[in-house]
Amino acid sequence: MASGWARDGAVQEQIDATVEDAVARVRRRLAAKESLKECEDCSEPIPLGRRRAMPGVRLCIACQEEADAERLEADLYNRRGSKDSQLK
Repeated sequence: MASGWARDGAVQEQIDATVEDAVARVRRRLAAKESLKECEDCSEPIPLGRRRAMPGVRLCIACQEEADAERLEADLYNRRGSKDSQLK
């Protein structure tokens, strides 16, 4: 339920936009290319099991964990601001 100057449904629109952004971000991460045999960051071999489990994989497990940690830090920032700032 929206209040103040916001129109009805504004909160749901904000939630939908946030979900759509997250889905688009994940889809961009999905690789359409063939998996690499060596990590593009450190040149360590990527195990066959990982290449089969994750088609299009570009990084070894260690480098992927580091990249995920960096991405998580960036994802914690709410680009849309607080709900109140968007609805007033």
